Amino acid sequence: MKFLKHPLCVVAATFSLAVAAAPNPENANAAYQGEASAVDPASLRVVHSEGAPDLTEDEFAQAKEIYFQRCAGCHGVLRKGATGKPLTPDITQERGLPYLEALINYGSPAGMPNWGSSGEFTPEQVTLMAKYVMHEPPTPPEWGMEKMRESWKVLVKPEDRPKKQLNKLNLPNLFSVTLRDDGKIALIDGDTKKIVTTIETGYAVHISRLSASGRYLFVIGRDARIDMIDLWPKTPARVAEIKVGLEARSVETSKYEGFEDKYAIAGSYWPPQYTIMDGETLEPIKIVSTRGMTVDKQEYHPEPRVAAIIASHEHPEFIVNVKETGKVLLVNYEDIDNLSVTEIGTAPFLHDGGWDVSHRYFLTAANQSNKVAVIDSKERKMAALIDVGKIPHPGRGANFVHPEFGPVWATSHLGDDSISLIGTDPDKHADNAWKVVKVLKGQGGGSLFIKTHPKSDHLYLDTPFNPVASVSQSIAVFDIKNLDKGYTVLPIAEWAGLKDGSRRVVQPEFNAEGNEVWFSVWNGKEEESAIVVVDDKTLKLKKVIKDKRLITPTGKFNVKNTQHDIY
Repeated sequence: MKFLKHPLCVVAATFSLAVAAAPNPENANAAYQGEASAVDPASLRVVHSEGAPDLTEDEFAQAKEIYFQRCAGCHGVLRKGATGKPLTPDITQERGLPYLEALINYGSPAGMPNWGSSGEFTPEQVTLMAKYVMHEPPTPPEWGMEKMRESWKVLVKPEDRPKKQLNKLNLPNLFSVTLRDDGKIALIDGDTKKIVTTIETGYAVHISRLSASGRYLFVIGRDARIDMIDLWPKTPARVAEIKVGLEARSVETSKYEGFEDKYAIAGSYWPPQYTIMDGETLEPIKIVSTRGMTVDKQEYHPEPRVAAIIASHEHPEFIVNVKETGKVLLVNYEDIDNLSVTEIGTAPFLHDGGWDVSHRYFLTAANQSNKVAVIDSKERKMAALIDVGKIPHPGRGANFVHPEFGPVWATSHLGDDSISLIGTDPDKHADNAWKVVKVLKGQGGGSLFIKTHPKSDHLYLDTPFNPVASVSQSIAVFDIKNLDKGYTVLPIAEWAGLKDGSRRVVQPEFNAEGNEVWFSVWNGKEEESAIVVVDDKTLKLKKVIKDKRLITPTGKFNVKNTQHDIY
């Protein structure tokens, strides 16, 4: 990659130059997100990679920011692929500019969003991104303990926090809602359907997790910033923050008896590592790299990102998914100074997953292998590796009792319209355990989340990344007692009453009582979005939540269900 000026040629990476000019973590992160460089723009004119169309420095910076925000999660910082296909120059240059423009514009049934035709990208941005992925990917800097501690802030010391709940909120029915492109979350009262407050966070919060006690809410942005929120003050507020890298997706807290709220852990996409922190202050204690060999080819991988993390109920352990290597790590936190890690080989690329109803077995998607791995957290070993549909993407999955096969866990898929039901009861339904006992058909590919509740007779399925608007703007719902009759379509976006935008409907989430299910209607930052609440018994519209502060709502996390792993 070269940056050209007349008449001399300067060989360097914009990324490295920007970081060299950034003496602190905030500036380093700004450089990674493609924000303004401190380098004199007059000295750098054109970015050049052999075989790729030239880009100006400003175009390259804009494309880096878009890639970080929209693409890196699926394709990787180094563009080696995971949920999405690899986008290295040898592949992209062979495909050519017209092919790449068409793919970015129209998407694919396998889950690639239609960024252009949906209005998310302008035609100029479609072309820009097609050109950008033909260039060599810039390599971001590392992020060790020094930078981590520089970013760490305790805003309210533990001894200065309330001794009891000072507000009158029904905390179990509080929702933490990601306001993706606004860099905030909204706390919404599940009883009144009103926003309690909005709280500034990192960019594009990926997940909200509750401490074992239910008092503290931990949110992590794609920019790897963690915010710890105390729910007990008169108005819930942040009490600590830290950046654990430049890109991340997962955070969790210790839940084993005797270790409740003692530790927190976060996994980074870049650098590929996980960090164990103090559970009350987020002070970083230990950083562990995940770089290493893959389970299938036994080859070194430079970017094995940490995907899902879940807290074991059987041992004082965190269960850590390492995406590219296909390894599940059981990280025992009983003695942090002498950390013990059990490594379980499964299949690439590990993504998300959740517990069976007993909270003993962790079922997790290896999405590019089209498999689900079952980890026995009690015996510390893999119980099964199960073939499912194309690119499973379960979120936490959905647990319910099938009329014929007994307890099952369900996953939907990004790559096809199937829903796989896996038997999860090796004691009373041994013949059905760890097998796909039934396959349902949904509206199409592009599903991100599937959801039910112990008190519900319905199974809900979104398809926000399907390129067909009528599919991405609606929800399929099955009657658990009569699955063979197929699904009913709920026109969620139509019920929201929004006039413009892509109106993608994403992530069903139940309230604490299990009698309502909430859906985000996700529009662009400059467009109106909404949350639609449906009565689970009647499948009728119950409430549309609209507020000018609801900017790009996506994930929603009910306190009770998240705290107790109810799904």
